[in-house]
Amino acid sequence: MPILLFLIDTSASMNQRTDLGTSYLDIAKGAVELFLKLRARDPASRGDRYMLVTYDEPPYCIKAGWKENHATFMSELKNLQASGLTTLGQALRSSFDLLNLNRLISGIDNYGQGRNPFFLEPSILITITDGNKLTSTASVQDELHLPLNSPLPGSELTKEPFRWDQRLFALVLRLPGVASTEPEQLGSVPTDESAITQMCEVTGGRSYCVRTQRMLNQCLESLVQKVQSGVVINFEKTGPDPLPVGEDGLTDSFRPSNSFAAQPWHSCHKLIYVRPNSKTGVPVGHWPIPESFWPDQNLPSLPPRTSHPVVRFSCIDCEPMVIDKLPFDKYELEPSPLTQYILERKSPHTCWQVFVTSSGKYNELGYPFGYLKASTTLTCVNLFVMPYNYPVLLPLLDDLFKVHKLKPNLKWRQAFDSYLKTLPPYYLLPLKKALRMMGAPNLISDNLDCGLSYSVISYLKKLSQQVVLVKTNKQKSFALRSAFPYSLV
Repeated sequence: MPILLFLIDTSASMNQRTDLGTSYLDIAKGAVELFLKLRARDPASRGDRYMLVTYDEPPYCIKAGWKENHATFMSELKNLQASGLTTLGQALRSSFDLLNLNRLISGIDNYGQGRNPFFLEPSILITITDGNKLTSTASVQDELHLPLNSPLPGSELTKEPFRWDQRLFALVLRLPGVASTEPEQLGSVPTDESAITQMCEVTGGRSYCVRTQRMLNQCLESLVQKVQSGVVINFEKTGPDPLPVGEDGLTDSFRPSNSFAAQPWHSCHKLIYVRPNSKTGVPVGHWPIPESFWPDQNLPSLPPRTSHPVVRFSCIDCEPMVIDKLPFDKYELEPSPLTQYILERKSPHTCWQVFVTSSGKYNELGYPFGYLKASTTLTCVNLFVMPYNYPVLLPLLDDLFKVHKLKPNLKWRQAFDSYLKTLPPYYLLPLKKALRMMGAPNLISDNLDCGLSYSVISYLKKLSQQVVLVKTNKQKSFALRSAFPYSLV
């Protein structure tokens, strides 16, 4: 169920008028209404949740949150007025805190236990602003600063205020106050040069510099297409570049590969699409993306994680491994220089292994947890997520079924126990489930240890209880604001 949060600039400068006499704030309201109409064309929009936030001081900036229905959203949008300062940093922090309010209660982030792409709340934040200087009661600022401290319990567990399924897009209104005599340029809409652009790109989104109404409509059409279920990942190359591929699709060891020159495909910050299951309508998966640390019973607290995992890929061609009945997860990558490079190599029968640094106990790079592979038709690139250290596990399971007929000897059991020691503890439960599905339910003990210390487990439970209190207080303050809107200004 996608969440669409509109963050509307309600600073006094939004009262400025275009050459048609319309205020920027009215254009922003019209843009939201047009977006809703365009989005309604998609049957999947029936599950959308809409939120409305402004540049007012918190908590009064939240006009429609988790509890408010669509009618309240539309009423609050209609009644917005432009007055006050351009407090973009505080407004963004309030927006992310609002989105993150339920995450510790639902356990969606699964801190310390691996990241599950199939547990997600895909959220699109669309801010509509005039891009003027950022202001506070104390000064005018050139750079965007989000408040470091959040009132939300558990916010210190992630380094950034956003999560991997939340992307920020900005419509920066630059419509002239006087009619232009120059012909309008057609083509793609450029990014804006204001302070918000970098923040958009960090989340996996982008900004749009809107100079005409036609441009605005074009941006809204583009944004509707951006409402996708997925999570953002940093893909980073590790090791040397691959050997170039010749016209026949075979590697050519005599051509130089430019191993030392930085290329756009070496580092890509892109979405992987997490498609809903056709039967249930919700995503289904089996395996996590590993944490960038080894869980230890002696760790007194969890190290803060980055919102986007850094997945390293090795350009050594490997054979894609699968065996009968062992589940795997498959995610299509958003088009990028990396996908373009892999597709141009025309090697759909080989793959590149992927790693998370420091995920393993015994080596720095960690063990492979999956691979990148071009589709057989060379139309897209997919990330296959497998059990951790799958190149060791899969041959063992193949022998278990084909050679030992589910009656393993001592040598096999010793090899399997050695494999389990390389496995982060949070993989034991999904592996046990997978083995049960395959018909081998008793290979792993029922006494599973998640690898987290008692103090960490207690802290996570306590945070969940604190969030419930914060949520209740926010709902009370919203009810008060709705009952006495003028006495609280």
